Formats: sequence, structure tokens, C-alpha cells
Amino acid sequence: MGECVILTIMTTSLYVHIPFCRHRCSYCDFNTYAGQEAKIGSYVDALCQEIARIGEAAGGLEAGTVFLGGGTPSLLSAGLLSAIVKAIQDHFTLLDGAEITLEANPGTVDRDSLERLREAGYNRISFGVQSAHPDDLRLLEREHDFLDVVQAVKWARQAGFDNLSLDLIFGVPGQPLARWQESVRRAVDLQPQHLSFYALSIEHGTPFLRWVERGLVGLPDDDLAAEQYEWAQGYLEEAGFRQYEISNWAREEGGQLRTARHNLQYWRGLPYLGFGAGAHGYAAGFRTANVLGIQAYIERMKNGGAVRFPASPAAREVLPVDRWTAMQEHMMVGLRLTREGVSAAGFERLYGWTLEQAFGRQIDLLMDAGLLEWSQQEDGAHLRLSPHGVLLGNRVFSEFVGNPRPDWLAEESA
Repeated sequence: MGECVILTIMTTSLYVHIPFCRHRCSYCDFNTYAGQEAKIGSYVDALCQEIARIGEAAGGLEAGTVFLGGGTPSLLSAGLLSAIVKAIQDHFTLLDGAEITLEANPGTVDRDSLERLREAGYNRISFGVQSAHPDDLRLLEREHDFLDVVQAVKWARQAGFDNLSLDLIFGVPGQPLARWQESVRRAVDLQPQHLSFYALSIEHGTPFLRWVERGLVGLPDDDLAAEQYEWAQGYLEEAGFRQYEISNWAREEGGQLRTARHNLQYWRGLPYLGFGAGAHGYAAGFRTANVLGIQAYIERMKNGGAVRFPASPAAREVLPVDRWTAMQEHMMVGLRLTREGVSAAGFERLYGWTLEQAFGRQIDLLMDAGLLEWSQQEDGAHLRLSPHGVLLGNRVFSEFVGNPRPDWLAEESA
């Protein structure tokens, strides 16, 4: 099967996928399904079973973050969402202060349900705002308006959530710079701890792609999208937010940057377990992927089967990750961290080779192009994107994809 990188000594994160939606948005290519609400109860039963079985196999594994994503997790009742957290608490060791995040759509929450979720242990909520303008929301086929956002934020604060994140989308066809600026300003006015900005991408199989192919909607304007992104960088800096990842900004409170700790686990190349239909995981040197369909997932868990950590009976793929693949992936995700980048000492500790030994040619090339820089931080040297490199991240990441296995690693192949 090949040599694997074992990462069992590190705190793990848990991702739980909720694939239900009232309506599938025009741009969405996630593993989500509309009109399947009748299966929610059976799905949560299967989900809790998967959590229990993997947790038992892991023997009380420590978890530092939990993230419920989708789909629309907030479509589930507070009782079902509480049951999911309880299953995790029963079968994993949640660290003190563990971050437990719920993704939610404005218009699918109320104060009572948010209070119950806060009591159940959820302490961070992420609202999919996307835009403050009705024209953008209509094109994206979102079912809320900005008044719903304002109300949802108000209820979340009243329920005791002091860690709030808002998502916005830029590069929407027909979205002028001024309209994007207004969305950003209105989001900042809500005083979230965290903001995520994503460029609209036209994905295969989505209504948006069909509209583009039929000439009903134009393609995103890349130059305008870049202008929107650069304006947001400057505006958020002045508003007290610090960019720490290509698409993410956080506010500093109490001497702490309120980052998305769960996502940092991904970007640092650390282990996480995935539960639910279509969920992915990376732990103990293996990548796992569960079956996509809701009913297929329910049946897999109902019929049982062996658990071979980190895979449950719902897994459709269990792939070993060899050292060279892990090193390349580490660079791709780690360089997304605009402040932190990739720690030279941390990289060597994980893989036994220095950054220069592994990627000297690529680093020299990208340094000469002004896209990478060295940063001296508390724990030593870090390699990170330069300010210009942040705007050309894909150009940088491509240098760390599909490189031939070097001769000095040849002897480590199994």
C-alpha cells in the first residue's frame, strides 16, 4: 500500500456533514440534496452511530474543534443538533474550550433554537450571507434577504454566541465594485469576529454553468473580481481585521485573533475525521471519503461492517498518503496562511526533511518571481506568500502539484 505519514499524536478535528437543503443554490456543487427532509431523522441516527463507532475505535481520541457544515445544518431541529454534539461528547474527549461551529443560513434560525444550541455546547456560528444586495442574492438563488441576516445576528448575540463569522461572495456577474463595497461595509457593521470572502466559481453541473452556456448570464470579470478583493483587503485592515488566510480575516479580541480554528487544522495539514454522507477525513496516514448519497449512507451504517480506523462502514475510499504526497499537500494548504505560512522547523519535524531539501528549486523560482518570502516568527523561520503572491496564489500552489518523487525519497517507497 505504500509508506504512510502517521499523525496520531496530534489533536484531531471533527467535521460533520449535513447534506440537506431547502433549495440548492445556483452556484453550489457541494454534496447537498433538496426535498429529502423526510430522511433527516434516519440520517442523524446513522450519523450518531458512525460517530460512536469511530470514537470507540479511536479510544477516546482528543478533539479540539467540531464543525457542522453542509448543506444547511440549521435546517435540523435544535434537538437533533444537540444529539449530534452529545454523541461526540460521549465518544471523544473534547478539550476544554473546544471550538464547536454550526453553519447556518439566515432565515433558518430563531432565538429559541439558537439558545438551545448554545446550551448544548455550540459556541461559534457561521452565517452564509453572500451579499447584502437583492440582485446578487436573486442570481445566487439565496432564499434570504439582508434583513434576515441582521435579525439572525441579533438573535445569535442574544443567545450568547460571542464568536460569529459571516461569508460573502465576490466576482458575481453584474456586481459592480460599489455594490460589493456596500455588502462588505454592511457585514462589518454587524461586528462579526470573522469574515470569509470567496470568489464565485462556475462549477460543472450547476445551474449557473447552464445559464452561462445558454448566454443568459455572463462569466465573472476576473479583473473586476481582483479589484474587489484588493479593495476589501485595504478596507478590512482599516476596520481592525487581520488577514490570516487568502480568503479569511479575523478580529483581535482580548489579545487573541479570532480565527476559524477548525479550518486552521486543514491548512496546517493536521488530522481530522469526517462523518456523514460525502464527508472526507485525513488521519493516521489515510484519506477517507464516505459514500455520497443520503440513503446509501444510512444503509451502510444500518448494515454495520468492520471499522478500521479512521474509516467507518460508510467509507467508499480509503487511500494511503505517502510521505512525498503529504509534503506537497502541506505546502499547498500551508501557504494559504498569509501571516503564518509554512514553518521550516514544523515541516522538518513532521517529515524529516528541510523545506530546502524537499522544494529548493520551487522556492528559489518563486522567490525570484517575488511570490514567496521568508518571515522570522517566534518559533523560527516561516515561508509564506509575499503580498504580491497572495494575489497569485494559484500560480504558487501549482509549483507543488504533481512533482516527480525525488531520488532521495526513492528508498522509502514500500
